[in-house]
Amino acid sequence: MSTEKTQWTDGTPGPVAVVCPGCGGTGSSVRTVPETCADPESRRSGLTDRLLKTPGAHGRSDSVTHFLEGTVLTGIGVGLAYSGVQNDKPLYTIGGSLLALLLFIGTIAVVNGERRERKLVAAGKERAERLWRPAHHCSSCGSVFYPGGSPWQGPLTPEQFKKYVWTEAGYDKLLDKKAKDVSLPPAGAGGTPGV
Repeated sequence: MSTEKTQWTDGTPGPVAVVCPGCGGTGSSVRTVPETCADPESRRSGLTDRLLKTPGAHGRSDSVTHFLEGTVLTGIGVGLAYSGVQNDKPLYTIGGSLLALLLFIGTIAVVNGERRERKLVAAGKERAERLWRPAHHCSSCGSVFYPGGSPWQGPLTPEQFKKYVWTEAGYDKLLDKKAKDVSLPPAGAGGTPGV
């Protein structure tokens, strides 16, 4: 069980303390994942990145910038082709035309990929939030768990937690190699981190 009832000094029931199922840690060593991620020390140590709720998708302004960059590079290819036509240099004409075509196709592919990624992140954001917000992190043993064992029973490593949340939210294709390669313990079995 991952919760423990406490009492005030006058004998009345106090708040329920959250207990880590991995090491039995309580108090200041056990915080919610959002509190842990907001801590500047967690940001410096990289823990916040290991507990991310959603992937960082490129914004629309990034896509506009990439489109403008691609357009400029495509223009250079067109200019090279035009120079070949004007100076009767077929190699410049062919090379410039191919370069412009490849850069234009590449630019469109990048912008469309970023658009698809934004849609994917938006589609899974609510599910990821529901799984991420109630989770707790224990700084004593470094595990992540859900008080009461729901929706996952037992402790997880930060990488297992990230894989669980991102997979359930539909972001599994966007996982980094370290999180993608980690295996999850059997659901509900209260598995041990790293197994």
